[in-house]
Amino acid sequence: MAIIYNLLIGFFGSFIGVLPPGLINMYAAKISMKDGRKNGMLFSVGVCITVMIQTFIALLFAGYIGKHPEIVNILQKVALGIFISLTIYFFFIAKDTRRELHDREAPSKTNRFFLGIFIALLNLLPLPYWMYLGITFSAFGIFSFSSPEIYMAVLAAGIGTYASLALYVQFFRPKEHSRKLKLNMNYVIGLVTAIISLFTFLKIVKEF
Repeated sequence: MAIIYNLLIGFFGSFIGVLPPGLINMYAAKISMKDGRKNGMLFSVGVCITVMIQTFIALLFAGYIGKHPEIVNILQKVALGIFISLTIYFFFIAKDTRRELHDREAPSKTNRFFLGIFIALLNLLPLPYWMYLGITFSAFGIFSFSSPEIYMAVLAAGIGTYASLALYVQFFRPKEHSRKLKLNMNYVIGLVTAIISLFTFLKIVKEF
């Protein structure tokens, strides 16, 4: 039964987490529109591989934290530094995503696959997300950190991510003539990391 719970949590946790419009799924939709659905799917596979690795690392940390709650304070401070750094990067350093998109050379399938891996690596949110889900559901007794079950959760997370991205690849179609993004997505990500930084800072201050 524990394996079934882990599979369900892994699948639906990733599916719901990826479903809202964001940088990765909108990127998959654009690739599908410009380069075909096959390239969009290859991009999605690359994303899934990275997400599975991130999920595995996050769940390992979540299991360790569950046994050693004294390190939570240290992790909060580390997380605060990471999120502040990400906020500064996305607001002041990252290139504007509203720039013209130029297709100077025909994309290869291999490029799209590794592009998916790279874009997913830039997204660190799955790490705290899966740590939170793992600890929360474990507290209710419906998530297991033992070896067979955690592997099933990681596999299900990859499948759920792929299923969510596949919806964007198959059905979402940005307007073909829209060559420029109206919104700099880096500002959106920067705003999210800024909010997380603020809440993390307030939580650390409250515990003093």
